[in-house]
Amino acid sequence: MTLQCINHLAFITPDIVKTVRFYRDLLGMKLTAGIGHDGYRHYFFRLGDNASHIAFFEYDGASPMKRKFPGDRTSEPIGFDHVSFTLDSRQQLFALKDKLEAAGLDVHGAVDHGIFWSIYFYDPNGIPLEATWEIMELTRFPAIEDDDPLAIAAEGAEPQAGHWPEVTSPTAAEDMIAKSGNGLPMRESFLKQGLARYREESDAVAAE
Repeated sequence: MTLQCINHLAFITPDIVKTVRFYRDLLGMKLTAGIGHDGYRHYFFRLGDNASHIAFFEYDGASPMKRKFPGDRTSEPIGFDHVSFTLDSRQQLFALKDKLEAAGLDVHGAVDHGIFWSIYFYDPNGIPLEATWEIMELTRFPAIEDDDPLAIAAEGAEPQAGHWPEVTSPTAAEDMIAKSGNGLPMRESFLKQGLARYREESDAVAAE
């Protein structure tokens, strides 16, 4: 039983239209699937050509998360919902379920979500986790079943031009620099111990 990859990271949004505009049209992700019913939506965006997705829930009462810089400490509510991992087969899904239950964890499911089956559980930090076996392969994008269809979804799966300003002042090569962060001692230590090396495309940066 091996977790293959992240199936999806799920977040919460109060505005799925703005979310589609951002992730599909600005960041260039493909809108692959979605479901909507009774004032609730769950839409998926694929990263590149791999199997990983970012997904969003939209529902009445959802509100934007309080803005926080990545890595900064906070006690405020955040917009994360859960992380899902991919398994290759029904046998592996239930093998994981058995393993978790043998370890004394509560497991919800399996649940048939139409295009995949899932089990749900929590890690020691209280983070909600899902493991997924995909029982169907989507053959056309976006594949959406929504009782209140969105015009923005009907535009298609691929990024739509004309909704964001074009870049008029690209960063010059000599200005492609980074400020020092708190990971520099890690890099120096790893290089010294032979635990890491620069990537080929990083040689010019390493020489600076």
